Amino acid sequence: MVLKIFFPQCCNRADSGLLVGRWIPGHDSAVVLAVIHYPFIPGQVKQYIQQVQAQSGVELSVLGSWSLPKEGQEGMESFLRDLSTIFPQERWLQIKRKLGKTGGYKRVVMFVSSSSVQMFQTVAGSQALFFLDRYDDGPLKSTHWQSDGREASIIVELLKQASVPFCMLISWLACITIFSLYPLRFLSSKLSTCVQLSYRTQHMRTLSSAKPAPSCLCLIRRKANIVVSFLIDVALGMLLIWWLYRDNHISTLANALVPAADHVAKELEELLQWLMGAPAGLKMNRALDQVLGRFFLYHIHLWISYIHLMSPFIEGILWYGGLSACLGLTFALSLLSDMVALLTFHIYCFYVYGARLYCLKIYGLSSLWRLFRGKKWNVLRQRVDSCSYDLDQLFIGTLLFTVLLFLLPTTALYYLVFTLLRLVVVLFQGVLHLSVDFINSFPLFAVGLRVFRSYRLAEGVKFRVLCEEPGTALHLMMEINPLKGSTVVQTYRTPTYSCYPKDSWGALVKKLFVGELIYPWRHKTTKTD
Repeated sequence: MVLKIFFPQCCNRADSGLLVGRWIPGHDSAVVLAVIHYPFIPGQVKQYIQQVQAQSGVELSVLGSWSLPKEGQEGMESFLRDLSTIFPQERWLQIKRKLGKTGGYKRVVMFVSSSSVQMFQTVAGSQALFFLDRYDDGPLKSTHWQSDGREASIIVELLKQASVPFCMLISWLACITIFSLYPLRFLSSKLSTCVQLSYRTQHMRTLSSAKPAPSCLCLIRRKANIVVSFLIDVALGMLLIWWLYRDNHISTLANALVPAADHVAKELEELLQWLMGAPAGLKMNRALDQVLGRFFLYHIHLWISYIHLMSPFIEGILWYGGLSACLGLTFALSLLSDMVALLTFHIYCFYVYGARLYCLKIYGLSSLWRLFRGKKWNVLRQRVDSCSYDLDQLFIGTLLFTVLLFLLPTTALYYLVFTLLRLVVVLFQGVLHLSVDFINSFPLFAVGLRVFRSYRLAEGVKFRVLCEEPGTALHLMMEINPLKGSTVVQTYRTPTYSCYPKDSWGALVKKLFVGELIYPWRHKTTKTD
């Protein structure tokens, strides 16, 4: 007869005592769940097993004895063997740790695949047995399946209980009804700082949520990822504050900001003066070129006046804005993105003016080109249909097509220049948004588990032969196959707003070609918890 025993690896280092577990009927298999250490009182052991059995509903019993050779305990093995009279069993297991031929200790793990399902079900249903840990002051000490991670679980549970009131308070403060008004709601959806505040509010709600989840363990790890991400974010923010307020760096930045804005405005003026002439030897429409150039020069003068009007307050704005880093580095980066958007607002206006004018001419030329071919765009059916035009319509269409065609190079040149400037600003804001998104969503806790305790994130199991000698029991070692690093990141990544382009590169180039507006890449992902 072949006897199969499932023995946890952590119990291999346990002190001598009694094996507590369950016999799997019909498989000649036993599942060892815990080792109760000597000394103990047999009556207390029986009472404890009955109590755990009533809570878990799993039929538990004393399977046998476990012996760990130590100095001064030479008679321990015979003593534990005699306990079979107190805990009567049809089969009394006697497992002893011995030195192997290679100098290491043998691990007894005998396994048959037909019993694996019932083994895991037994372990999963015996959670009440795992609440007893080595630091309890009770009469019984034990080593069980979760002995290695029990202390960390207690700490996580205490932190979770302590964080619930704090998270509920922060969520309530962030959801004040004043932000539900339309103007403020519209403005907050455009500011990166307000969007980041909404992220943190959602994270606080997730931490304080007590709703049951289909996968409780996955939800706990996701909450741990949020907590670790928040702590890292705050630590980086405090480091930024230490740098900003040390050696008066804020005053240095404030004093350099206005000259930098003046330099940018001066460069834009020189660029417009170059466009109003003969840029690269191109023949431009003189009247339209002068109108567009003076129009943009007027906006630059308005922008310079605005900067000099705000110059006395810039240092104060930077000083108080730097304090936002105490909420985390992501808040500081989001505030920097908003400040960049405000400081480059004139470039955005130039881009919008040029894009709208260019887009109007492109769509006008495409519509008039359909007129020459006897076609028209059917708005209701969203398709091109045939149409007959009279002589007057063709004449007016020819005049408009000629005017738009000869004015297009001048408009396209201004649009090209200001689109390149806009792309530089969008690229810089995209880098800031990517940094914020990385800090918010990267599952640092799960990656740490994968690196230091890979068995916590299992993808499957494999078996390795430890000892295969004729006439002896087959010793197999069950090892856990950890999840791949990419799978860990995809599985435990925190849902957030993605900063990657929503459209493909082809669609982006098409938008640029026809003059459609482009914005910083920030949109809600479809990833769900």
